[in-house]
Formats: sequence, structure tokens, C-alpha cells
Amino acid sequence: MTSELPKTSVAETLAGKIVALKANGLPAATTRKCEDLLIDVVGLCVTARNEDYIASALAGWDDDGPCTVIGHRRTLTASGAAFVNGTAAHGEDFDDTFEGGPVHAGAVVVPAVLAACERHNPDGRMALIGIAVGTEVLCRLSLVVPKAVHKAGFHPTAIFGAMGAAAGVGAALGLNAKQIVDAFGIAGSMAGGIIEYLAEGAWTKRLHAGWAAQSGIRAALSARQGFVGPRTVFEGVHGLFHGFAHTTDGNYEALTGDFGTRWVTDTLAFKPYPCGTMAQPYIDCARRLAARGIKAEDIDAIVCEVAEGTVHRLWEPLADKQRPRNGYAAKFAVPYLLATGFVHGGVGLGAFTEAAIRDRAVLALAAKVKFVIDPDNPYPNNYTGHVRAAMKDGSVIEERQPYLRGGAQEPLTRQDVTDKFLLNAEHGGWSKAQSDAALKLLAGLYQGKIDLSSLRT
Repeated sequence: MTSELPKTSVAETLAGKIVALKANGLPAATTRKCEDLLIDVVGLCVTARNEDYIASALAGWDDDGPCTVIGHRRTLTASGAAFVNGTAAHGEDFDDTFEGGPVHAGAVVVPAVLAACERHNPDGRMALIGIAVGTEVLCRLSLVVPKAVHKAGFHPTAIFGAMGAAAGVGAALGLNAKQIVDAFGIAGSMAGGIIEYLAEGAWTKRLHAGWAAQSGIRAALSARQGFVGPRTVFEGVHGLFHGFAHTTDGNYEALTGDFGTRWVTDTLAFKPYPCGTMAQPYIDCARRLAARGIKAEDIDAIVCEVAEGTVHRLWEPLADKQRPRNGYAAKFAVPYLLATGFVHGGVGLGAFTEAAIRDRAVLALAAKVKFVIDPDNPYPNNYTGHVRAAMKDGSVIEERQPYLRGGAQEPLTRQDVTDKFLLNAEHGGWSKAQSDAALKLLAGLYQGKIDLSSLRT
């Protein structure tokens, strides 16, 4: 076996490119995206801080330490803070999305890097390079064998998140190339996350981001102290892609080829609605149908053309997606989400309460929503929506959404990101004074010392 191993592995090539990067050498667009990620993730942590799953996550982590759990007085170790903050940031499914994956980078990488820097290297410039590197690695990994990880039953954010967090923390702490290779190798044995939460709306998807974040910290710190990991962790016959995508054949050039010279991070999308990403264009279509004066009672059926790769997560079993079992399951049920958007003019954080998911008008319309597979749908490279409303008078009315709002083709502005932060912070119980103070802190965080203590309220 030894003679068959590559002279230079994928991880070694990638690590060499990572250590060559400098924070002051990042493109302006990438720096700006990392600033947006910081604002967005902190707001998401605040909006979830009073939720029951965060209370459980915080209570279940028993290693107190010096690091900030955003929105809470209690402090934890770096790993513990990364776990709880990552779980909070991903908990409402309102976090960023990389459309080519799909993966959610910010909820993993930002908590991991902030906690590691707060404890071990409170230099804002290094936090910036760490967040940029970790996000880029996580997103690019999802391009090696597109859709295969989801198809195999795993959550790509969880699997690739551990690797992205290891890269980001490694860069932020100044690990050398050998140590980053070891960190990748170690994180490969920490990656995990099945998607069985879909069956009944269980909470486990929420912790995938947090678990990946803390795994990246542990992998990087272990590697810094000399713990050795397999350098062929990506392409090896028993490597990451073999285990989680059931193949070692992939486009590794998508990961390493122009790493550091072209930044896919710049294309990250910020969601307009707190729910599954691929559902969002269909919500837009539903809102436009309603805006045309169409009445729900005049609709006989709504047929959505969808990508085959989204069916098992967002459309089946259809009866459960038309009438979700609980609020969290509703976030991944396009018929319910579409109907909510039509009836209420949008989908907000309040659409997932027990009362909201029993709304008779919404459920009556959701029962009319069905799907057909469009073999030409461009998913996962582009997220689109196409609905046909068959009316009781025999007419058919169509609406299309050609891309994800908030994504590369219609990105949110800084003001949009800030407004989202303010809404999330208000939902989480912060006063305007607290929100304004947090925004002021975040605006200068990458230029100064990492001190998050003022976010512990």
C-alpha cells in the first residue's frame, strides 16, 4: 500500500496554499463577505439563545472555561463555546448557504475561529484569515463530488464542516503546513452527521454545525501538539470521500486548483427566510401568485417542478410535508412553506410555532401542493423555483424564480445584513442599545483584539 500512496497528497497541496495566505492579502470582496458572516452569525446566535434546544445544549456541556457563549453569562472552553454557538447559529436554519454544495459555512467556521482566537490567539487579523480559509475549504469540499454526501445519507455541512473548521482554526492559530495536514487527518475521524432528523423533525441537524466547529478546534490543537493524522485523508482508499460519498473519484482540482487566487466565499448566499434553502425560490413564487390577487379557494392544485436531489429532504413523504409534525420539520417541508408564503405574504421566525403549523388556511392550501421532477433543474449549481397553479376554472397560472434571492445573482447589501441582525437580536430579546453596541464591536473586530465579553448577556 505504501508504494501506491501519492508523493504529495491533496491535504498537503491544500495546506501549502493555506499557509501562504496573509490577512492583508485578501481581496476586498472576500474581506467584506467575512464581515457580513460575522454580523450574521452573531445575530443568529442571539435569536436562538432562549430556545429549548440551546438550553439543552448549554446544560449538556459540562466543561466551563473562559470563552464566550453569545447571549449567555456562562462561559465555556473554546470547544464548548464553539459547540453551543455553532448549534445556535444553525438552529433556526437562517444561516448562509453556498449554492454549489449546498453547505452552511458561517455557522461552523465563525464560532470555531472566534472561540479558538478568544482562548489562544486574540488577534483580529488572524481571525479574519481563519474565517476566510475555513469558509473557502468547507465550500470547495462540497464541489469535489457534488450531491454524493447527501445521497449517502449524511449532512454535508457536518462532514465538510469539521474539515473547514480545522483549516480555519489552523490558519488563525498560525499552524505550519505539516500541522494543518495533521489537523485535516484528525478531523476526518471526527466528522459525522446523519440526516435522519428528517423523519420526525428531531433536533440533531442543529448540532451538526456546532459539533463540526468544536471538532475543528480539537483537531487543530491536537495537531499543533504533534498528533499525527493521515495525509491522504481526502483521496485515500479509506478516506473522507470513500466513507461519506462512497467514492474516491472526485474533482480534487475544485478544492485545490486555484485556492487562494479565486474565492468562492464571495458567492455565499444569505437567506431571506428561516428555512431550508432550496424551498426559498418556491416561497417567492407563492408570494407573487398571491400578489396577483389569486385566492386560495380558487386553486385546484399547485404543481412544483423540482430537482431530483431535493426530493428526499423537502418533498417526501408528501403527506408529512403538507402537514409537518412540528415546527422544525416544517422548515424542510416545501408544501407547508409555500402555503405559508402565499397565505401570510412571507415566512418569518413566527411561522414555526405549534400554533402556526396548525393554521387551517395554510394546511388547506398545502394539501393542494404536489411536485414533479424536472430532469433539467440546475441544482445544486443554482436554486430555482417553478410553480403551476391549476385553477378551478380550468386556467393555469405559472410563476418562476430563476435564482435564490440573497445569493450571487441578487446578493444582500450590508444594510440588508445589518437589518437582519437587528431583527434576529430583537427576536432573541436584546434591546436596541445592546444590538447597536454589538454592531459597533463587530465592525472593528478584525482590526483589533478579539474580546467578546460584551456579548455575554
